[in-house]
Amino acid sequence: MRVVIAGGHGKIARQLERLLAATGDEAVGIIRNVEQAPALRDLSAEPVVLDLESAAVDEVADVLKGADAAVFAAGAGAGSGVARKETVDLGAARLFADAAERAGVRRHIQIGAMGVDRPRPGAGEVFAAYLRAKKSAEDDLRARDLDWTIVRPGRLTDEPAIGEVHLAENVDYGEIPREDVAAVLIALIEEPRSFRRTLELVTGNTPVDEAITRL
Repeated sequence: MRVVIAGGHGKIARQLERLLAATGDEAVGIIRNVEQAPALRDLSAEPVVLDLESAAVDEVADVLKGADAAVFAAGAGAGSGVARKETVDLGAARLFADAAERAGVRRHIQIGAMGVDRPRPGAGEVFAAYLRAKKSAEDDLRARDLDWTIVRPGRLTDEPAIGEVHLAENVDYGEIPREDVAAVLIALIEEPRSFRRTLELVTGNTPVDEAITRL
């Protein structure tokens, strides 16, 4: 299985690349900075240097050709302003989906965020822009003729994997290790019961495989 990951140097993406390599699958990570390439190679992932804020759709489609799945795990990240929430969390997500359609890659997983459709009183300008961008990116993906899944994790941690989760269309807010998010993403890739669904994800008391079958 060949999986192309946008935001290939992100913390979730690197966990996903590591797990894919462990199962003998091929991970391709799209990165913006060539200095990040060695970290991906250390995980047995193939780095592709491409700036999703400025790339043409055909450039991204060329990377996606022949892939079994596309995973959008990019984000402007902490410290970025309102403008980059629009260009990365929304603009790059749209570009990646456009490229997937052009390349004929139907399976598409997008990492969203819990709370994008719930009021956040007192949210600052930048965080509010982030939520708007994430919601718009979700709405854009839902309108496409792709086998998409939107995964909304709770507060992300760098703690070791627990291996038990709560995965459903609506869950109470909580936290989850990035390693567990990556394990869920791999399990979802070939799971048709997750197609065209928005799923929220936090640590729970159900093993990952069982949580997937309960969908």
